Amino acid sequence: MTLPTTTRAAVLTEHGRPLTLQELPLPAEIAPGAALVRIAVSTLCGTDIEIWEGRMTFPGMLPMVLGHEMVGEIVALGDGTVDALGRPLGVGDRIGWSESTCGECYGCVVLREPVHCSRRGYGFLQRSDVPPYATAGLSEYAYVTPGAAKLLLPPTVKDTWASMAGCAAKTVLRAFERGGRIRPGSTVVVQGSGALGIFATAVAKISGAGRVITVGAPAARLELAARFGADAVVDFREGPVAAQVLELTDGHGADHVFDFAGSPAVGPDAVEMAARRGTVVIVGSTGPAGDAFPISTVMGKELTLVGSLNGDIADYARSIDFFQAFADRFPWDDLFSAPVGLDQASAKIADMHRLDEVKAVIDPRR
Repeated sequence: MTLPTTTRAAVLTEHGRPLTLQELPLPAEIAPGAALVRIAVSTLCGTDIEIWEGRMTFPGMLPMVLGHEMVGEIVALGDGTVDALGRPLGVGDRIGWSESTCGECYGCVVLREPVHCSRRGYGFLQRSDVPPYATAGLSEYAYVTPGAAKLLLPPTVKDTWASMAGCAAKTVLRAFERGGRIRPGSTVVVQGSGALGIFATAVAKISGAGRVITVGAPAARLELAARFGADAVVDFREGPVAAQVLELTDGHGADHVFDFAGSPAVGPDAVEMAARRGTVVIVGSTGPAGDAFPISTVMGKELTLVGSLNGDIADYARSIDFFQAFADRFPWDDLFSAPVGLDQASAKIADMHRLDEVKAVIDPRR
């Protein structure tokens, strides 16, 4: 077949402004270990919204193509391209992929933690005006670089689920692994009612939590959290969060507190509502520094504070396994909006910015 030489993409040229549809070049040759993929689905992540807003930015970032949760069909392969488990790949295979890593730095070799690769590359770190131009999800075609960890996807996992596994789901599963085992019957508080928080609510329930309390807003999202296993919900607009949680737990607090919100008040709330000998896992704090909280409380309660950063290809593979194992456990499809084309990507970003949608779905083929 004749390979495409350009791709239509939704490009962010200015923070807070609508995306522009552009034709971007595609590489003339596919390097060994690389692949050219036709995007089937890209699901928008909270990070995409923060980049669009300008809360997450750095000099020289723009222009760029948003979208780092995506699934696609291979249309061309470089020599020797296999997936992360060594499985051969072919044209027509459906894959997802994680960010690229170098395999040579201290994080990769000594720590053996790809998330700490000093040259870790996301699609959204690729400018759209320099080669290889289109490596992210809001594009008809994407160039999957040689260093990106590719994953051959099973047919039993839907496109939207597999796409979400590429960031949101793997981030949550890594946080639960980093935060230690959930003791059966324990109380878990999930801060945040976006896609990560609602998915984390379900994971907490599946992990054996006796009681799960989800904190967030607006009401529609809290109602959705209840369908995903929340035994109680707390609307942060109705008063101090920690006080509401302590009332719900008879003053004991939560054995595990997971931050998927990233608001400035997360730290003070988390340590205040954590039970003695509890664990606080910080995942969502991607913006400016949060509000101060007393270190003496961490000491006095003997709390464990854990940071968890996104996830790697191992977490991605476990996320795919998770969706296969628990496909019927919760109504996963309720997390996603109806798919739209690239020309409506800006509108979907605005909807998520206003908290009107949990997980927007872009199908560039439309």
